[in-house]
Amino acid sequence: MSATDPITTAVAHRAGATVVSIGGEIDLSTAPALEAAIATALEEDPPVLVIELSEVTFMASVGLRILAATEGKFSKSIRIAVVANNSAASRPIQLTGLDNVIALYPTLDEALTAVGEAPRN
Repeated sequence: MSATDPITTAVAHRAGATVVSIGGEIDLSTAPALEAAIATALEEDPPVLVIELSEVTFMASVGLRILAATEGKFSKSIRIAVVANNSAASRPIQLTGLDNVIALYPTLDEALTAVGEAPRN
């Protein structure tokens, strides 16, 4: 990531889940990249989607909106989890109460274990 690239996105597969990893700043200017990464991951209709935010350095309210919208739209058909082990990502999620709606985990391994074992609705 460079000064001209404030966000990084990657989509990978691990333990039967699709993992969207985000790094950098999530704000109005980078939100489309986050939405595009999630959309790319959802094209494959995965049974599990993990959004990995451990490398996020800043998250504006638009990031929270994207997480909430993803949960609201897809949680009936896909198990969704968010990984946030730093205050830049976890604090806004917790302060807004979004962690009561979205499954939040401190590590990718914990998220994969939890959503891999949870029954599908």
